Amino acid sequence: SIFSFQRADPKAFDDMRRHFAARVRAAGQDWRDEALEISFRSTRPVLAMVDQVFALDPARDGVVAPGRTLAHRAHRVADAGLVELWPAAVRLEDDPVQPWSPPTERVGADSPRARLAATVAERISGWIVEKKLLPAKGRTIRPGDIMVLVRRRDALVEELVRALKDRNVPVAGVDRMKLTEQLAVMDLMALGQALLLPDDDLTLATVLKGPLFDFNEEELFRLAHGRQGSLWAALNKAALNWPDEIHAEAAEQLRWLLSRADFLTPYALYAEVLSARNGRARLLRRLGPDAADPVDEFLSAALVYERTEAPSLQGFLSWLGAGAAEIKRDLDQTARDEVRIMTVHGAKGLQAPIVILPDTQQKPSQLQALLWSDDDLPIWTPRAGLADQVAATARAGARLAQDQEYRRLLYVALTRAEDRLHVTGWSGKNAPALDCWYGLVAQGAGQLDGAAPWTDDAFAADGWVGAALRLESAQTGVQSDRMPAALEDSEPREALPDWAQRPPPPEPRPPRPLVPSAPGPGPEGEEPPVLAAIGPEDQRRFRRGRLIHRLLQVLPELPAADRPRAAERLLARMARDLDAAARAALATEALAVIGRPDLQALFGPGSRAEAPIVGHVGDRVISGQIDRIVVTDAEVVIVDYKTNRPPPVRVEDTPAIYLRQMAAYRAAIAQVYPGKAVRCVLVWTDGPSVMDLPAALTAHASPSEGLPGAP
Repeated sequence: SIFSFQRADPKAFDDMRRHFAARVRAAGQDWRDEALEISFRSTRPVLAMVDQVFALDPARDGVVAPGRTLAHRAHRVADAGLVELWPAAVRLEDDPVQPWSPPTERVGADSPRARLAATVAERISGWIVEKKLLPAKGRTIRPGDIMVLVRRRDALVEELVRALKDRNVPVAGVDRMKLTEQLAVMDLMALGQALLLPDDDLTLATVLKGPLFDFNEEELFRLAHGRQGSLWAALNKAALNWPDEIHAEAAEQLRWLLSRADFLTPYALYAEVLSARNGRARLLRRLGPDAADPVDEFLSAALVYERTEAPSLQGFLSWLGAGAAEIKRDLDQTARDEVRIMTVHGAKGLQAPIVILPDTQQKPSQLQALLWSDDDLPIWTPRAGLADQVAATARAGARLAQDQEYRRLLYVALTRAEDRLHVTGWSGKNAPALDCWYGLVAQGAGQLDGAAPWTDDAFAADGWVGAALRLESAQTGVQSDRMPAALEDSEPREALPDWAQRPPPPEPRPPRPLVPSAPGPGPEGEEPPVLAAIGPEDQRRFRRGRLIHRLLQVLPELPAADRPRAAERLLARMARDLDAAARAALATEALAVIGRPDLQALFGPGSRAEAPIVGHVGDRVISGQIDRIVVTDAEVVIVDYKTNRPPPVRVEDTPAIYLRQMAAYRAAIAQVYPGKAVRCVLVWTDGPSVMDLPAALTAHASPSEGLPGAP
């Protein structure tokens, strides 16, 4: 590590190297300084440029030790390489303003930073669209091959991201951003504040004037001027008086969001705003395509908040504003086929086939106010004019250390390039320093053997200064494609289809499930009356059946001798309000069913009580509970208990709703156990008696009643 902000100190490294060298030699051992000169990353032109730049003063100060020479040997001697020094963008003279021009007329001023960003984006777009070759890789240039390195994150990064997106070049965005300082995020947070307090006139006016509602000056003035009460009240009144204007739409949108703000999580609320309410398209239309990254990170922050906190809108906005978090994004994923824009600090350890340095004419100018003397005494020097001799010496030392790190950072930037390196820059009103990165590279390139002038129409117009130099080598070896095959084989990106541009339609509600075993009236018919109900008819009509079903579920799992006592205990808990005679009658009825000799197979091994079943039968969804099911090698037996009094004697007298119930079960079970016969059995507990339902009868019952039948 070479960066002082990470507490690295190259001088301390040299001191420790000399210390250990002296200790080793004092012990009678050999100490050798081994130079690591072979570069496995870069091609010959890139390494030649690096060596020549740092062979000259002042570039070598802080990078190359005194008395030594920086020399790299290329491992990739047969691979094609290219180094280009582009002219730098400078400010054009502004056209003089005529004295009679009205003060409301805007006069455009040329920005060298914007011009440079547009030119770099145009060059990148041209390489991709025209399918320029990377000879060393044996393929065309892709967005993921390109890494743009800047010294600091400033407006140039925003200009460059916008210019690339305007040209439909995939770009990963910036590697770090302060979320709350992004305009799109500020608009979304203002909307949330307006929903929390609609009577805050200033916040509401900000939201209406912003991209989400897009009021112009006249529309906002018409709403706000001369109003009585709050701006929110005036907006609702305007919605009634001017139903065909923008005010009515804004009032309707805000009322809907207000009605949902307390019930939706922050993520769900903002997802609704950005998708179904077309907020994302409005933000991108006003702020440009580079607003997409902050919006996505904003939604991600909402999800992060909801994982750890109660998901309230007020809590989320307070958490986001108080944190002022800086989003750090990993752009070193080579599988992402996007242009990467990073700081040189963040790019240490990374590499790319093509590296562009557009931010090379600015130097760090501010020193820390708190410095340290050689005696480790703190010195406070807010500005140079207040410095005495000791403070001046400390400031000079700090300035020298800052310049040395500035040059070490240039070494890192130049050596990130694998195949191609392009260097340019921009300057404003003040002329750049001679020892800025651009000046150091231009000085080295001017003395580089084999470097030749070249011309390009992009730099032929006014506003560009500096020599255009190029050094390249031809491909003489076998190409080595380092791009993942998945990216190389993929087709070029196409425009999204129309359906992807529209919000999804509302999902259809699932059909009401058919519940064959549900008691009482339902969509499929009326349950037949049951005599001798326990308790009031309107409250406990089906209580007797539920109690017997429960006994028939539990008792078969117990030894026969324990069943009477268990039935008594169970009914004492579930029906304590019944007298002893009523409970005894229920237990007797259930035990008689379990004790029938011809039903022993239903309660033996391999049988299961209260088996749930859910599935599709035809175009219906069924959800039910089979009272008893037995699965053998040859067949599946479905049993349903019925507690009607008196029970029917003939199958033909069985209520149709029971036949439809068993038909639904038969159709579903036939899908679970294909190839096995399905037998349906009704067990009438009053008696008890057993009724086998013929397959033809249950299969015929369903279609005639409008229900799905067996397959």
